Amino acid sequence: MTRFTPQELEAARDRLVPDVAAAGLRVLFCGINPGLMTAATGHHFARPGNRFWPVLHLSGFTPRLMKPAEQGELPSYGLGITNVVARATARADELTAEEYLEGGRLLTAKVERLRPRWLAVVGVTAYRAAFGDRKAAIGPQEGLIGASRVWALPNPSGLNAHWTAATMAEEFGRLRTASAEG
Repeated sequence: MTRFTPQELEAARDRLVPDVAAAGLRVLFCGINPGLMTAATGHHFARPGNRFWPVLHLSGFTPRLMKPAEQGELPSYGLGITNVVARATARADELTAEEYLEGGRLLTAKVERLRPRWLAVVGVTAYRAAFGDRKAAIGPQEGLIGASRVWALPNPSGLNAHWTAATMAEEFGRLRTASAEG
């Protein structure tokens, strides 16, 4: 993995990282916003401590552990990645309530256009902020976005100590089973 200086990472602040998406995906995963490592590399969930890629594999979504640089293969598995807020920051707490709400509006339009079977927001707090649903919990949500069902997943950041890779993989696995059923 490429090592970046603090200055190189800081230079990635506010960069946009293109979605990995296509119409009709089985699951469109949605992060909070790109971190500086993601923005510097152009690869989603690129920070080494982030557990997204290992959990994706452990839950059975991918047949092998993928590297962030292999994100372009996701659509071949019916998967994609986007974010609630597009701009890169060092920490999610740098985002404003307005950015989350605007991100929710833009995400709704994207989901209505792409029509994935499921939108999976990785971070229930981000889901609550973007969609104004303060009572949302991990798991399938009541409402639809267009024709797409919605699932809130635990945040795979290494900072989320409440969830282990194994317990996250169980929750991701519940979504994988639901997404395979239609």
